[in-house]
Amino acid sequence: MVSLRCISDLENILSNLESVQVLNISLGKAEIFYDEAKISIEDISTELSKNNFQIISDRNTQLVEQIKNACIELIYFGNNTNSLIRNSEYLSEKLNLQYSYISKFFSENTDTTLEKFLIKVKIEKVKELLSYNEMSLSEIAYMMGYSSVQYLSNQFRHITGVSVTEYKHGADIERIPLENLLL
Repeated sequence: MVSLRCISDLENILSNLESVQVLNISLGKAEIFYDEAKISIEDISTELSKNNFQIISDRNTQLVEQIKNACIELIYFGNNTNSLIRNSEYLSEKLNLQYSYISKFFSENTDTTLEKFLIKVKIEKVKELLSYNEMSLSEIAYMMGYSSVQYLSNQFRHITGVSVTEYKHGADIERIPLENLLL
């Protein structure tokens, strides 16, 4: 789950299952109670799969998902937190782990580094903000924690292959769903 919409969709799916009680849902995590005599975890998993959700029971995969969700939460829902505190501090506090461990674990269990993943998430957020056309590039750079507009522009071109101006003028660059950033 990588958005508030995912949380809402998952809550609806689980609430509609007989004998399943939703206790708590947040980004990347759902706590439920279910009567094993009336419904199995396989039945729940099958219903989730029909809606492109999956149960993750492997500990390494769970931690990777927690890291991804913490990154997305920082960039998308942090209310400008990204420009005020270091990403490493936020992730360490959020996951209650040392940043060096988080970074190494993420690199060992995905095909990218944590830094590169954070950059991809940031660039997707920049694309979103640009599409609204409500903020200047300078304001976006500050909000996203870039030291300058030039640094943001260079990173944007490196990741997307087009300049910010080309993107704003309708370059054929699609936004990438957050759940697909590691694919």
